[in-house]
Amino acid sequence: MEYITKILENGNIAVDDTILVKGEVCTAGSKMLSGFKPPFSAEAVERLVNAGYGVTCKANVGEFGLDLLGETSYYGKTVDGDKLVGGTAKLVAENKAIAGLSVDLNGYPRRASAVSNVKFIKPTYGTVSRYGVIPCACSGEQIGVTAKTVKTLMEVLSIIAGNDKKDGTSLPTEKYTYTATEKAFKIGVIEELKNGVDAKVIDKLTENGCEIKTVSIKDIERISWAWNILMSAETCNNISRYDGVKYGFRAEDYTDIDSLYVNSRTQGFGFLTKATLIYGSESLSKAKYTACYDKSLKVRAFAVKKLKEIFSEFDAIMLPAYSGKEYTVNDEITYETVQNESKYTALASITGTPAIIADKTQFVADYFNENTLFGIAKILEK
Repeated sequence: MEYITKILENGNIAVDDTILVKGEVCTAGSKMLSGFKPPFSAEAVERLVNAGYGVTCKANVGEFGLDLLGETSYYGKTVDGDKLVGGTAKLVAENKAIAGLSVDLNGYPRRASAVSNVKFIKPTYGTVSRYGVIPCACSGEQIGVTAKTVKTLMEVLSIIAGNDKKDGTSLPTEKYTYTATEKAFKIGVIEELKNGVDAKVIDKLTENGCEIKTVSIKDIERISWAWNILMSAETCNNISRYDGVKYGFRAEDYTDIDSLYVNSRTQGFGFLTKATLIYGSESLSKAKYTACYDKSLKVRAFAVKKLKEIFSEFDAIMLPAYSGKEYTVNDEITYETVQNESKYTALASITGTPAIIADKTQFVADYFNENTLFGIAKILEK
């Protein structure tokens, strides 16, 4: 399948199909939302339109953005040949859009940008309005920007960032202005994941005066599992609204309200979404709440504290965006596959810290330190 769901005229911004554009079908890659046309656009889209930009297309995504690279979309896998790619990232790489908006829920747009060798910024949680996003994990998902250049990233992010009273998670700052800080940065490479970092990227940073040292986060695997639990639990709550009654897909074979719910969800959701819902429901159950969900909240607090310690010494940390494996349409991608890849992206998701992809490498900085990330990306862009 093409990684574009619909071409619109006179536009230059690609928008993931998890973000609402008024009057355009928005499915989040799911059969459950087939035919849904929103009566309004997301706040981020509105701000870009008001600034003179236009939407050129809706980009195909995996179901609710939960997967690796769009492989679970009901409307077809997002591919380039037989290679799995992210729709928005590939559109930007091919100059079919100057920038793209994506919801970073489980690291999908960071992974996709690394695969297509374009840049992506996931800003500090709460700086960009989530109003008009099809929600899954409200405590961690965040709209980010894909582009080829740091300049475009900064321009687009400066437009969409800022307080939105329609979004309860929006931070109070009215306006954010982004620039690329220029200095010799001190960057920590996560020791437990350093084998996946490109030595050429380290060499280039070092040649430009940056100091690179290793830093240990021994609990990186636990952090990944904790985010998976929190994300699954929140997704379970949010997706419970899709019941075959109000909008979207409705099963034809039902006899009462219970069978309507069960049959619509059974037929309307794909395997990964069902697995996520079951896992999330189990984590929130009375038997597992304390051992799973409550403990994951404590791991989140630990991760925030650990990063605070690291950022007292380092300007940023460096780690891979994904394992480096190229996935194809012939690969069997399981729930466990997605979880294993998520260990590279979960740290920024669970803590809400900003992260950038540049030269296929991921950098994470302290809250509101996007300018540091843009500065690092600018060095690699030279």
